[in-house]
Order: sequence, then structure tokens, then C-alpha cells
Amino acid sequence: MLEGVKVLDLCHVLGGPFAGQLLAQMGAEVIKVESPDGDYSRTVPPHWFEGDSSFFLSCNRGKKSVVLDLKHPEGKAALMDLVKAADAVIYGFAPDVPARLGIDHASLAKVNPRIVVGELIGLHDAPPFSKAPSFDLIVQAISGFMSLTGEAGRAPVRAGYQVADLAGGLYLALGTVGALFKALKSGQGSRVQVSLLDCQIAMLTWQAQNYFISGEVPRASGARHPMIAPSEVFQCADGAWLAISPTGEGFWKEFCKALGRPELATDARFCDAAARIANVDALAAVLGGIFATRAAGEWEELFFAARVPAGKVKHVGEAVDQPVARLRRMVESLPHPQTGQAMNFLGSVFKFAGSPVLGYPPRLGEHTNAVLAGLCGYTPERLAALAAGKAVMQA
Repeated sequence: MLEGVKVLDLCHVLGGPFAGQLLAQMGAEVIKVESPDGDYSRTVPPHWFEGDSSFFLSCNRGKKSVVLDLKHPEGKAALMDLVKAADAVIYGFAPDVPARLGIDHASLAKVNPRIVVGELIGLHDAPPFSKAPSFDLIVQAISGFMSLTGEAGRAPVRAGYQVADLAGGLYLALGTVGALFKALKSGQGSRVQVSLLDCQIAMLTWQAQNYFISGEVPRASGARHPMIAPSEVFQCADGAWLAISPTGEGFWKEFCKALGRPELATDARFCDAAARIANVDALAAVLGGIFATRAAGEWEELFFAARVPAGKVKHVGEAVDQPVARLRRMVESLPHPQTGQAMNFLGSVFKFAGSPVLGYPPRLGEHTNAVLAGLCGYTPERLAALAAGKAVMQA
């Protein structure tokens, strides 16, 4: 889909690099431009494989690594030469940093009018918000997201993974693709900015719309859906949990049949959607007693056969090992380039003809010389001089 598109990924840690990996999964050539110290994610403990942090490995597949010191005039000049050959640049700096480094869209457009800049920020690009730190947990908190998680009346909880950072990466990749399409049609590049806070507020969708209409503030309700019943989790005989959501009258009737309790479908307390919500506690009590009689896996198989929406709550190991994940190639094994030791990685969500299998995440500076020679025409002598002056670094 993005074959032939060249993206310079100046991002670090998680959200931005995740966007870069998504672009690579869509076929773009993604060049990760790092400082001599490297992306901070390379140093995150506690798990390592052949010297690489699992955190770094998780979102940097399919990229080339080029090390440039942007504080060095020759390193900055090398970046501009790369910009001339690139289609897009993505980064996730504090809002004032790009202009200070001379890599804002206006500066880059002077050397390549077609260049697209995708910018990921935390909150807003003007004072007093531009200087505010905006880590994932804080964005989850101030966006309203955390107020909707956890059990009713209990302390709010964060999502089990960095939903603010990752959603920001998704939006950054989407915005960058949109700007690339515009540049293809118009011949002019543009800047697209994505705020982590904007992304989380946007994802409030129907909860926010309900608030706009009713003035009622949505609250946390655990796994129970506030508008649909039954739609929650139940503990089963083996201690595992089962999620069920037979939404709509058709699924509700099939659910009752599969449960072995067809009379529940016509019980006056549960006979339609409004009645089930009004009597949700009574319904949960009935269902809880039934589900406690069999193991979660048995219930899952029974409901799957009946085409009723239900599933065992799986831990991460079970999730990545389940047959459908393997069938969808959501787990891929790659050998380490130096040792040959195999390592599993998550696969791509994009399935299309010719979709690439991304290579192993790069070593720091692994492709510096090859990229600068191939895209910018640098000679071995010039590369040696840049390395001697510490403007660039090769692995």
C-alpha cells in the first residue's frame, strides 16, 4: 500500500515508534533516525533478548537505524539531505523543540516542498500547556478515561497497556497517511499534529455524547456495560472468568437456549432490553449461579458452537497462543540477525496482497552508512569524515 514511500522516524519510546512500525507494516520504508545515545526504549528493563530491551523490540520492526547528532552541523546537514529524499517525517518532541532544532515543517519544506510532517504532542502546542509533561498515565487520568475504568465505587485504574500512547500512535499513522495522500494529489506537503489528550477525548465517543444530551456523568461499572444487559463477566467453576454479551433479542434468545434456560427469554424481568437493564442485578445473580456450575472453557466452547457472543477471559499467553491468533499470523518468529536465536513478535493487523513480513528491529546505527550512501549519495570518504567528527555513528 505504501511501497516506495520513505518515512524518517525521529520518534522515541512508544507512541511515535508504534506509528512508524504501522507505516512499515503498510509497506513504507521507515528510517529510524536516532541520537548517538539511541532511543530511550532501548534501555528499558526488566526483560532483554540478546542485549535488546523487549520494550524496544515491540515497536521497531522493519526499520533501518541511522544515527545522527542533530546538534552537530554536519549531522543536521545529513538529516536535511535525507529529508530531500524522503516523503514524510514523524516525531514526538515537546512542541517547541522542532522549531528550535530547525526541523519544523516550515524549515523542512524549504528543502523539500512535498515533505509531510506528522507531529505527536502531549496536550497542546501553546503555553501554558506546551511545557506540561504528558505521560500515558496522566493522559488517561485527565482525559476522563480512567474515570470509566475499574469497579463502581472503587479507585480508578489505568488500562492494562499504554492506551494513550498507543492510540496516539494509531492516529499519528493515520494522519500521516492522509497527509501523504494530499501531497500525492497536490504536490505540496503539509503538517498534521496529533495530541495524546485529543485522541483519548475523541475515543470517549458515545459516553461523551450521552453526557452532552443528558448531563449525566458516566461512571465506572467494572466489566458490566452500562446500557446493555447481560454484558459483563462471570466467574466459573474453575475460577476462570467468562465474558458474555448477547446483545439484541436474537442473541438473547439463543443465549438462553444454549444456557439450558430458555424460560429466561420470556421472564417478565428479562423479556426485553429495557427490562434486563432495569433488573440487571437480579439477572446477574441468576446467571452467576448457572456459570458457577461449569468451567469457563466449557462454557466458551458451548457458546461458540451456538454462535453466541462469549469468551473466556484469557491471559496474554493464552491470547497469543489461541488458534485464531496463529491463523491470523498475529505471532511471527524471526531469527536474531547475529546469533540466529528465534524470537516471537506480534504480527501485523494489515492483511493485503504483498503485505511485507517486517525484519528484525535494528541495532543502533546499523544502517547509517548504507542509507546515507544509497539515498544521499555520500561517498565512503565523506562517511568516514562524518564518523571521525562524530556527526554520524555506524553500528
